[in-house]
Amino acid sequence: MSPPPGLPPEHPERLGKVLTTRAIVLAGLLVVVVAIGTLSLLLALFGAGTPADQAQLDVFRATGNVVLGAGGAVALVLAARRQRLGELELRRKEQELAQREDAQRHVEQVASDTAAHQRQLAEDARTDAAERRITELYTKAADQLGSEKTPIRLAGLYALERLAQNTPDQRQTIVNLLCAYLRLPYALPTGPELPHWSSPRAGEPSQDPPPSGPGSHASERELEVRKTAQRILSDHLYPGDAPGETRLEFWPGITLTLTGAVLCDFDFRGCRVGNVRFGRARFAGWTRFEDVEFTGYAIFGGSTFDRSANFVRARFHGRALFRGTTFRSNAMFDEAVFSGEALFGGARSIDGVPHPDGAVFSGTVSFAAATFERDVVLEHARVADDTAGHVWPPGGRAARADRP
Repeated sequence: MSPPPGLPPEHPERLGKVLTTRAIVLAGLLVVVVAIGTLSLLLALFGAGTPADQAQLDVFRATGNVVLGAGGAVALVLAARRQRLGELELRRKEQELAQREDAQRHVEQVASDTAAHQRQLAEDARTDAAERRITELYTKAADQLGSEKTPIRLAGLYALERLAQNTPDQRQTIVNLLCAYLRLPYALPTGPELPHWSSPRAGEPSQDPPPSGPGSHASERELEVRKTAQRILSDHLYPGDAPGETRLEFWPGITLTLTGAVLCDFDFRGCRVGNVRFGRARFAGWTRFEDVEFTGYAIFGGSTFDRSANFVRARFHGRALFRGTTFRSNAMFDEAVFSGEALFGGARSIDGVPHPDGAVFSGTVSFAAATFERDVVLEHARVADDTAGHVWPPGGRAARADRP
């Protein structure tokens, strides 16, 4: 039996020559003939019965016993040979069985490897199909955001939200797309005033009045789309109220880049977010950052708050930059906690030349019970009316500026 492919060849056992039946029979006949001839010769030579003959017969008898003993030894050798043959045959069968088992294991290993390869191919196919589906959904939703029709743009936003909720590894990319959309140039509606404040959480009724009259204008329709994008961000950056538990809809570790964006009625109450960039952003309408947690740095430098800015109980774990920020109404930082530097003023270096750059407070500003674990800088910050009941942090004071 030849070994299966891939297995080392076996070295055959040297069995030697085996006595045939014919050889054994001839040897037996030869022994009988020799015995009869010897007996006849002895009778002819020593059959007289004399003492000398008797002594010689005793010698021959002893010699016969020796010959019989030798024959017994030959018989033992033959028995041992037969035992050896049996053992060699058993070993040969064991080797054949081992070879069959090795062949079976080889077949099973090949089958297992083939099955694992097929499973890997299937998994790769599923992964490729899922990635293609995600890419198609993402591309389609992004195309919808470029539509001229408001319902199609809204459908694109909700499709992106659903895609981000179902694929956590795509959340930051989708948030980046929403931020890029909010950073696009936009002119607020030119009505007598902006819509009343509202940015409800999911499940809360809207406080916005229904559009009427000029509400059909493109700018107001675009405002609805942008406020929907803001609401998607705030809903999924809100971890929930239950202590020690987070909502399934919460997206942790998100970074926001809204530099230069126009944000209307921006509601970020209770949210938790990583690094944020709001530099040169315009916050039109009411702005609510109370109870928000900034786990990274927070950049508001050069931004403008058209109405009240509420940062009550906000927690800044990283650097907080408000240099050059304009608060056109009240600014409330009551009970806020600043773990890093809080810069509301100071001088920036532009081409090696220092330029004063402080925040401007046009209304009441309050830092009542605020906590500053590091430096707070109010140098070059200005207030329009020093008699409006401002509350500054210990050791901090902003310069007074005449009302324009």
